Amino acid sequence: MIVDDDESIRKVLKAILEEKGYRVDTADSGKKAIEKTEKAFYNLALIDIRLPDIEGVKLLSKIKETTPKMRKVIITGYPSLQNAVEAVNKGADAYIIKPLNIDEVLALIEEQLKKQREEEKFSEEKVAEFIETRIKQLEET
Repeated sequence: MIVDDDESIRKVLKAILEEKGYRVDTADSGKKAIEKTEKAFYNLALIDIRLPDIEGVKLLSKIKETTPKMRKVIITGYPSLQNAVEAVNKGADAYIIKPLNIDEVLALIEEQLKKQREEEKFSEEKVAEFIETRIKQLEET
């Protein structure tokens, strides 16, 4: 999902990502992004730090409530150490600066999706390990 109030950024990113095989949805406000995440699962969101109705870093925690496993990347045209620290503290998985370098954006997306897959695999392994241990415990009694 691309969350940005700039229509041209949404359109260009959507076109590029779809060309690379990604399914892409967009939202022009935080409210629309929240509504969409309540209805569907998104693997990753590119979120502008300045939206018309909410700051991007505040949107991070609201989206985490609806889609906790989604990877979240803050996009900003106003880079500062304070923005970066706040974004990471509020749950951003990455932080990227405008103007966007498309090759960097694509590499970042792939890296974030790989991390998501690794976390999912780790979680599945932990569940399997727990079940195996529990079965052994029950067999012993």
